[in-house]
Amino acid sequence: MNRPAARPAGPFEPRLDGLAPAARGAGDYEALARACLDPEVWRYLSEGSGAGLTMAANRRAFEHQGLLPRPLTDMSRGHTRLVLFGQALEHPILLAPIAYQRLFHAEGEMASAMAAAAQGSCLTVSSLASQPLESIAAAARGAGGTAWFQLYWQGERATTLRLAQRAEAAGCPVLMLTLDAPVKPSTLVLPAGIEAVNLEAPLTPAPIGPGQSVVFQGWMARAPDWEDLAWLRQHLRLPLLVKGLLHADDVERALALGCDGLVVSNHGGRVLDGMPASLELLPGLVHQVAGRVPVLLDSGIRDGRDVFRALALGAEAVLLGRPYVWGLARAGALGVAHVLRLLRDELEATMALCGCASLADIRASRGCGHLPKDSI
Repeated sequence: MNRPAARPAGPFEPRLDGLAPAARGAGDYEALARACLDPEVWRYLSEGSGAGLTMAANRRAFEHQGLLPRPLTDMSRGHTRLVLFGQALEHPILLAPIAYQRLFHAEGEMASAMAAAAQGSCLTVSSLASQPLESIAAAARGAGGTAWFQLYWQGERATTLRLAQRAEAAGCPVLMLTLDAPVKPSTLVLPAGIEAVNLEAPLTPAPIGPGQSVVFQGWMARAPDWEDLAWLRQHLRLPLLVKGLLHADDVERALALGCDGLVVSNHGGRVLDGMPASLELLPGLVHQVAGRVPVLLDSGIRDGRDVFRALALGAEAVLLGRPYVWGLARAGALGVAHVLRLLRDELEATMALCGCASLADIRASRGCGHLPKDSI
């Protein structure tokens, strides 16, 4: 397989010519990003697993949630502010962990971290980041914010804990443990100079013997179990979110172990095709959690109206994935910042039209701005 060309390295240079000032939404950056990227890299970013059923389900779930206008509401004190795990944020649109961001732009994760902080949000740094997490966290601080850290289990306890403690030492205030991707096949061959620089060793399956399965005795031999999760929670001081638990029994067990938050996610449709849409599962899990910990939503967010819908169904905040990378690919940090600003503007406009002056108003109404799909 031919290696995709790496984006040229170099100093951070604003690319004003790459911005799309006339963009009406983040979706306008999709075609612009595709034109910037090697076809293999674009496929890696945009594809889902299997036949793409889960990716399509994510979008249908949002499209089937209508918006109900509520005029005559006083919006003079409207705002989108919130506090999440002790961190003051200007809006509830966080950046999801996405690996190898120097594939998309030379500025990589540092650009995303700076843009998020400058826009009153934060990036969740992937374990598979292509730049040192200390540099990424410093970039966020330099823009007045922080960066969270997403943790993949590293095959055994000591290595996993060292990576988590390194993130804590770098100033990351929250850890997010991703549990729904223990099997990591990929057709992408990384170009020279781009790798997961924060790992002590690459994430690979365990060696297998004759007649053994690369899945069961290979990848799953490296995956954590419930005892590992309990051990990790006991050895961490930071808040620990778990991402990708969707079964009610699993969520209850994680909360009993002391996990501090839940991210309702199907990994953007990139792992197990045929899963339900994250948005469809959200209300039931919010009801089950019953306010004990914050519940966030990941997978399928494309605009500010989607953010509103997720909050109306009980999410405290959302994680934005592919759209911010479209902005990164086109214009670096400025592109990411522009995408975030577009979504925030759409969220504010939707709140105003639906009579919700705060995020609490959206959640408290549980139906303000939400219609059953058969009424659309």
